[in-house]
Amino acid sequence: MHPAFSVISFTTLLGAAQGLIVTLGILRLLGYEVNHLAGNLAIGAVLLVISLGASFVHLGHPERAWRAAMMWRTSWLSREVIVLPIFIGLTVLWAFIESTGVSQAQPPGVLSGLVISILMVSLGLWICTAMIYACIRFIQEWSHPITLVNYTLLGLASGLTLSCLLFVINPQDPTLIRSVGYWAIGVTLLSGLTRWISVKRNAKLSPRSTLQSAIGIRNPTIVQKSMGMSAGAFNTREFFHQRSVFFVSNVKRIMLVFGFILPVALLATGLYWESPVLIALGFPIQYLGMLSERWLFFAQARHPQNLYYQTVS
Repeated sequence: MHPAFSVISFTTLLGAAQGLIVTLGILRLLGYEVNHLAGNLAIGAVLLVISLGASFVHLGHPERAWRAAMMWRTSWLSREVIVLPIFIGLTVLWAFIESTGVSQAQPPGVLSGLVISILMVSLGLWICTAMIYACIRFIQEWSHPITLVNYTLLGLASGLTLSCLLFVINPQDPTLIRSVGYWAIGVTLLSGLTRWISVKRNAKLSPRSTLQSAIGIRNPTIVQKSMGMSAGAFNTREFFHQRSVFFVSNVKRIMLVFGFILPVALLATGLYWESPVLIALGFPIQYLGMLSERWLFFAQARHPQNLYYQTVS
């Protein structure tokens, strides 16, 4: 598939924002005192809005985007379109409550109920986003439960490293920073493992369709000489990334190093030496890796039509 940058930026920013808000919610439920909590929530809400805006870029008619919610009974995309604004609204409400001090006047159970609702909606949003791709059965690289696992873990990992960045910018209790830093290392390692498993799985997949099945001829020596058209078309542009094997291999290496190895090394070293700079570098480095990971996620998806339109005579 052809990776559209708008979709890549949408899914990576959305995952990081969700991970940040989920981290803040878990800390709130566990009783941690987080300085500038309202400000951190506001940053998460802004990232959510930016990601939502990025999703409009690849639309031919953005003014018709509201129609995407009409098929919620059968479409995971429609469900995502509905759940995301709900998640943004709940996050803004929580940030408002924390900024005005209303939370101090409310019974503890009321705020806890709101936070739990936000966590549940975030989980639902991860499911909706991942299932947009996992439900496409004819794309084997996506049609597997590990797609859902990866979307959730990668979003949570990037959100935890983003939390570490924000916590060293706005000074927090060192114990809190260490706890979140260790969580970030653990989840990043786990997400790296599951993502690498999916990469290895995808490399072993064989297309279910062949040139023989397409034209009804069983001769094993059929060779494609032309994509069947003299110029590019929608099929040739949108269903193949047009990159070499060497390029894709390098993207894999960038994903592995920037997405997982370097962030873990930076966080571990920063926590050991108590270096705010090293801890803060974890998120921007990891985000570059997440962009590479998401590009690879789309590029590795082999649409069946590519069997017939890739070769140029």
